[in-house]
Amino acid sequence: MTTPALTSLAFLTPGNFADDDPHTGLEETLGLFEYGEQLGFDGAWIRQRHLEHGVGSAAVFLAAAGQRTDRIELGTAVIPIGYENPFRLAEDLALADVLSRRRLQVGFSTGMPHAELLGDLVHDGDWRGFDLSYGRIARVLTHLRGDYLGGPDTVIHSPGNVQRPRLQPHSPGLARRIWYGAGSLRSVRWAAGSGLSLLTGNIVTGEGTDDFTTAQLNLLAEYRRTLPAGTPARVALGRVVVPFDSADAAGRARYRAYAASRHERTLAPQGPKRTLFAPDVVGTAEQILEQLTADPVLAEVSELRLELPYEFHREEYEQILHDVRHLIAPELGWRAGSTAVPAAVGQGSDVG
Repeated sequence: MTTPALTSLAFLTPGNFADDDPHTGLEETLGLFEYGEQLGFDGAWIRQRHLEHGVGSAAVFLAAAGQRTDRIELGTAVIPIGYENPFRLAEDLALADVLSRRRLQVGFSTGMPHAELLGDLVHDGDWRGFDLSYGRIARVLTHLRGDYLGGPDTVIHSPGNVQRPRLQPHSPGLARRIWYGAGSLRSVRWAAGSGLSLLTGNIVTGEGTDDFTTAQLNLLAEYRRTLPAGTPARVALGRVVVPFDSADAAGRARYRAYAASRHERTLAPQGPKRTLFAPDVVGTAEQILEQLTADPVLAEVSELRLELPYEFHREEYEQILHDVRHLIAPELGWRAGSTAVPAAVGQGSDVG
């Protein structure tokens, strides 16, 4: 198997915190973003989670992270679009992007975790007839592109200014830094046809196969086949990678137990949607490199995003990032400070 040639290395963290002390956990997650930048990582990403011990507003968190870092890309994977007002979300994202000097990378999904509890609350009534899928993401993109509201002669008056109305602040380029977390053939076709970058991780839908690797390779092939000719695209692969070279004995035992607790789900498709899970990659750097270099999906991409486990501690996250940066990523061709990230994806006029 050909050794992958990574040009971009990032990590995705869940942003855990304790129920009785959210500040400490959130502060530690901000510190992890700083630590990742110091190590030379190219990107730091946060999950958005509702009703859980995690970040409920990625835009707010990334605005704070932008003030604590200088260089690293700041991403979110993923924002469930069904809970968002497209215009207000676009405003928040644009403001966070400007504050970070245009470093945001924004990932979306169409899922609605806890919909039966939250749907009526978010939408102030019955939400089941609303478009909470691709069309809602398309509306966010329209606003981020800076499309004017009203007709060509429509203006608004504010103190000391008369202007055509559009989302403010306008952040040129943010609409070209939008990603979609796709796990099915239908979703990758939509992402490609809309010119969005692709996030693909350790969960996919089994369509015509029970094998995770085959299913994910099919997704990549369909995405690239559907992408309009000449459209520069970024594809980032997510994998749970947990090296324990510099961990103590207790840490190694905890990592092994974590992987073992999740192994059964990888043995067969799960649920009515036939969800397939990739095994976690846990072990020494040597063992992990053996697995990664044999992964045919990793050989197809140049961007790797480490998906950090839920409910680990700050010291464990830092140890994982340290070992990946020093013992694993360089062996995969990655070099700190020499990122060759592809040009941002262009947006067509039709994203619906």
